[in-house]
Amino acid sequence: QVQLVESGGGLVQAGDSLRLSCAASGRSPRNYDMGWFRQAPGKEREFVSSIRWAGGSTDYTDSVKGRFTISRDNARNTVYLQMNSLTPEDTAVYYCAAGARAFNLRLSSEYYYWGQGTQVTVSS
Repeated sequence: QVQLVESGGGLVQAGDSLRLSCAASGRSPRNYDMGWFRQAPGKEREFVSSIRWAGGSTDYTDSVKGRFTISRDNARNTVYLQMNSLTPEDTAVYYCAAGARAFNLRLSSEYYYWGQGTQVTVSS
């Protein structure tokens, strides 16, 4: 079992930055691939970014490339999502998730554990 707790969300203006954190605890959390997803009101949950535990390779959805950066601190069992140049279209609840030996980290079905989410609201 792995427990995930997100933090760092809030209300910001367009162009501002936020850093989300996802603290993991439980059984060997650093051995999991990690992902960030988001869900806006009335929309389905969508992939945002992921990072592999082995090698640290990263992936981003096109709409956030160049603006968001995912990273992990294995010593702290924490994954971060640095979000810059935020726009109102980034408004959503952001979730972190943990998976193991996943083939396609863009699929939510590949993840075993999910956090409760943190709200990000970007005003224009």
